[in-house]
Parts: sequence; structure tokens; C-alpha cells
Amino acid sequence: MNFLRLALLATALAGNANGNSAHATASAASASVSSSQVYSDQYGVLQFQNFGFEGYFFNVKSIDSSSNDSCTCEVNRHKPVNFEGPISPLNNEVSVHIRGPINLQKFGYYVADDYTFGQTNGSWSRLAYYDSDSRQADNVTFLGNVGENVTCLGRALDYVDADGVSPASESAVLDNVTLHSNQELVLMSNVTCGDSGFGKDCGVYRDGIPAYHGYYGTTKMFLFQFLAPEEDTVSEDTASYNMPAIWLLNAHIPRTAQYPTNANCSCWSSGCGEFDIFEILNTTEALHFYSTIHDYQGTGDIETGLANEGYLERTPDAVMTGGVVFGSDGTATVFLSNSTSFDETISNADLSDWISSVEKADSEHTMMLSSATNTINGAGTLESNWWTLGLLAFMCVL
Repeated sequence: MNFLRLALLATALAGNANGNSAHATASAASASVSSSQVYSDQYGVLQFQNFGFEGYFFNVKSIDSSSNDSCTCEVNRHKPVNFEGPISPLNNEVSVHIRGPINLQKFGYYVADDYTFGQTNGSWSRLAYYDSDSRQADNVTFLGNVGENVTCLGRALDYVDADGVSPASESAVLDNVTLHSNQELVLMSNVTCGDSGFGKDCGVYRDGIPAYHGYYGTTKMFLFQFLAPEEDTVSEDTASYNMPAIWLLNAHIPRTAQYPTNANCSCWSSGCGEFDIFEILNTTEALHFYSTIHDYQGTGDIETGLANEGYLERTPDAVMTGGVVFGSDGTATVFLSNSTSFDETISNADLSDWISSVEKADSEHTMMLSSATNTINGAGTLESNWWTLGLLAFMCVL
């Protein structure tokens, strides 16, 4: 009996020791099309609280794609990227990703010195902006996975033309166009990266790509105005058919490989961060936008992630405006509000009004994340415990 208890405890501790992604299965770095619980409640606001934990991830150390048949990648497990604090690991630079059917009309990226949910003093400053009508694009570069296709990496990041899908030789401003199912667009800043290399400003990235920084900050906000119409152009056999999505990734991911077949070609499986803002998870819930975090805070299943147990309504025939607000208090607040504006400066009083108006109309669903610490030292301690308990179990047999 003692042996059984000790063996079970040893197994549990070993599982925790391997909980981070050194042993995680690779997954396409995108808004995940995973199975979802079916939730029946519609809300005006979805919020995560206590978002951010102490942990680490592994950046890509090298990429060798000189031969399509022998393409290899390596992550640097000896030099993990440690993180902690509110919104971590999404306090690192992020890229913005959009999947059709969507017509993106406006986009805004904002930062603030400090923000606590519900506060009315202070304001946000706009650092990036796009308007499809005026074709104004400030600090926005439009990219897509339309470049060279290599087995272990998938297609490379490259410029897209004004249609949002065709490869281009230089940066172009997106027209007022509708992406169809499974067509994806990537938004990055217009700040170019330095040379590729581990430990450099953008780390290692794929040869030949136009490499740009993402959008930085802990206290940041992303706003969108868009249509998400019902798909009526492509076949129902198309991947991600009628499943629009808007999400954020750690900016290292698209610069190395967003859809690799080798997990070592991306930091995604090691938990560098993904936040799905608005995502249709399956065609049976085609009018339900879910919000999901993909990291190791409170879960060892990064592919499924932690979804807020509520949804926002997708209205295919109406323009939707809203976005996500990441607060320095560890809140991530997702909302859709017709009051949303894209001014150069947005006061917290106005932001509070936007959110409170939809809270009152459709209520709010709040999800409290568990506190977590996942460090290299912690993992080492757990592994030592495993060996100790294994030895004790063996002694019990004797």
C-alpha cells in the first residue's frame, strides 16, 4: 500500500516537472481550431483576472532550411526566457493575426502608463492605426504566410499585396477587402528588426523574410472595427470554413514558423504566448466568439488552452467594434461595443463607459486564473523529488 501511494505521488511529481513544453507536442501557432465545451451564455464582456505568472519559454536558437528534406531547428534549452508579472508572457511583443471570413475596416493599438480595470482617470495613446476607407496605415505592416514553403517550417512570412493574400515585393496598404475562410493576415509594426541571431533584438528569424517588431507593452489595448460575414464564396470543405478569428501571438512565432511540423521551429509549444480575442471554434457555434489563453498558467494542455466560459455574439450582417484591454492589474478584458472609437487619445472615462454600457446590457463573465510559478529551478526540484520518491518506493518493495 505504501509503495502504491509513493509510486503514484512520484508519477504526479514527474508529470508536473515536465509540465512545461520541453516535452510538449507541437501545435500550429494560430487561433486554435480545437474542440470546445459548449457554453450557453452570451455576454457583453469577457474578462480574465490574475492573468500573468512566473515562468519561462525557449526561443529558437537555429534554423537550417538549406535542404527541404533535411530541414532542422533547435531551441536553446540552456538559456530560457524567464518572465513574470501581469499579462506575462504576453507582456512580450505580439503580432496581430486575422482569419476570414473578415473584412477589417479599422485597427488601433494603444498603450498607457498604468491601467486598473474600471478606473476613469488617465488616458491611452495610439501608436498604430489603420483605416480601410482612407487607406491610412500608421505603424502597421501587412504580412502573410505566403513565402517559400519548407517542410518543417511551412510557408515563410512575406509582404502581401493590397488584396491581403497575394505575395508582394514590398509593403502595401490593405484595401477594403474581405478575407475568405482560411485566409490569414498578419499585422506587425513598421519597425524593422536588426540582424537575425540568438539574443539580438528580434532573436533568430527565418532567412529572407521581411522581419519586423511586434507591438510591445504590458498595459496595451487593441481595437478593431470589422465585419465577419457568413462565408458564401469558398467550398464548405475549406479548412476553418466560416470560422473567423482575431488573435495575438508572441512576435517571435511568425518570424520563425507559424505552422511548423517541428515544434523546435517555434517558441509556441514552450509557452511563449497566444491570446485569442475573437474566435469561432467550430461550425456548430458559428455565431459564438470565444476568448482563449494559450500558455501554461493553470493548465498543462497548451493546445486547448483556457477559454473564458462565455461568448460574445457574432453578428454577420452588422459591423462590430471592440477589442481587448490588458491592464497592469492583470486583467484582460474583451468586449464588443458600438461606442468604440479610434481617436489618437482615449480617456479611461470613455473606455469605462464603453465597457459598462455592454456590461449592463448583456452582463460580464469573469474568469479568475490560478496563480502559478513554473521555473527552471522549480522543475529541477520536482525532478529531484521524483528520484527521491522513486528510491523510497523501491525500498518499500525490499
